[in-house]
Amino acid sequence: MKAHSLDLRTRIVRACEDGCETQESIAQRFEVSYWFVVKLWQQWRRTGDLHARKRGGRRPRAIDGPALRRLRRRLTDRPDSTLEELREACGVDRSIVTVHNTLKRVGYRRKKNAASL
Repeated sequence: MKAHSLDLRTRIVRACEDGCETQESIAQRFEVSYWFVVKLWQQWRRTGDLHARKRGGRRPRAIDGPALRRLRRRLTDRPDSTLEELREACGVDRSIVTVHNTLKRVGYRRKKNAASL
């Protein structure tokens, strides 16, 4: 969902400053939610800023950079390593599930052979 434009935000705050209408009627007039008007007005009074606040971002990768290179090197040297061995080779304090998810993300697929069945 995109943030509302700065122009719209400015018009809403001006309407709130006039005090001629309730916040509910302002929300209906500008076709936004009541809570958007309430929160925008609070933000304006608290900070004096109308710009949209930054939204949440992605978390950084648990295994990336040098640790990922060590993991790939270990897979090249010993492709039959267990997840525990790969975690130790990475040198990171992460769970085995994290190692598994990293392998999946980089496209590594473990091939089963007849000897392991």
